[in-house]
Amino acid sequence: MKNNFLEIKNVDFTIGGKTKVKNASLIIENEGETLCLLGPSGIGKTTILRTIAGLEKIDKGSIKLNNKLLSSKEINVEPEDRNVSLAFQDNSLFPHYTVEKNILLGAERNKGRKKRKISFKAIIELLDISKILKKYPHEISAGEAQRASLARSLLTQPDLLLLDEPLSNVDQSFKEEIQVRLKKILSELKITTIIVTHDSYEAFYLGNKCAIILDGQIKQFDDPYNVYHFPNSVEVVNFLNRGILIPAKVTGENSLENKDLGTIKGNFIKHYPKGSDVQLLLQPEDLEHDDKSNLKLEVVDRKFRGTNFIYTLKTSSSTLIPVFVHSHHIHQHEVDEKFGIKRPIHIDHIVCF
Repeated sequence: MKNNFLEIKNVDFTIGGKTKVKNASLIIENEGETLCLLGPSGIGKTTILRTIAGLEKIDKGSIKLNNKLLSSKEINVEPEDRNVSLAFQDNSLFPHYTVEKNILLGAERNKGRKKRKISFKAIIELLDISKILKKYPHEISAGEAQRASLARSLLTQPDLLLLDEPLSNVDQSFKEEIQVRLKKILSELKITTIIVTHDSYEAFYLGNKCAIILDGQIKQFDDPYNVYHFPNSVEVVNFLNRGILIPAKVTGENSLENKDLGTIKGNFIKHYPKGSDVQLLLQPEDLEHDDKSNLKLEVVDRKFRGTNFIYTLKTSSSTLIPVFVHSHHIHQHEVDEKFGIKRPIHIDHIVCF
């Protein structure tokens, strides 16, 4: 039987005597993979990182890394003996050292450990921080300080890298580029990583797996694709905020009916008996624009997102439905105009609750 590289089993994550996440189990199957933790602020994501790093103890369950027991009720390996590197959201650069000196502390910490193909210069170039090396922490921006902290953590060449909101202070215009660079670094160095983020798109891009943490529990642990397209609960749908739930009645093996939209066909992820009343997940890309359609809904809002528009449409029962349309579509609709929905409506994967 193959061992998982990281295995967290039935752990209560606690800080200050308060349990933040209860009876949690997570795995990273292979070295070099990335797990992203998603959830609202204060839910316990940082507590999970602190516990894995050895800064908090556990009274239940176990944490194993590369087949070595790090934490249990009886055992707590000291942080400095775990070869786990934790980069906090608020950078922890030493104010009396230059940025370069701060980053090199990571390389010093790694002396005597196994060597990988990694260099100070390569990390600096990939994170685009060569211009700030001679400066002190108070002379640089929050985003630059965050990238410097990340560079230091990478140079430690840890068995497990823990990143707490690593790009939260990076300018939006630069964030996507840094995400690409970070993914490249982690892949090339084969550094196993856990990333805490509140940005679902960031998690979907960086993570091999995503864990959604809500109400003190891991609500869903799955591939990013499945988390987005097949959320397993109403709570996950509401957290991701990528669609709405509308009432419908199951009318057949591959069909259901909504009083505003009519018949909707597709493949049910979970089958319900004919006649069942359900809540159908409707995501912005599920409906198609068609001016020739006899199903017309009122436009109440239009958001321009560069490559696309998100129209908010109001049905006859005043339900508000988001619809995705490419920005180059010929007829752009204004607020109060009528917007046609293509019929018959077909959704590849019908998700209901």
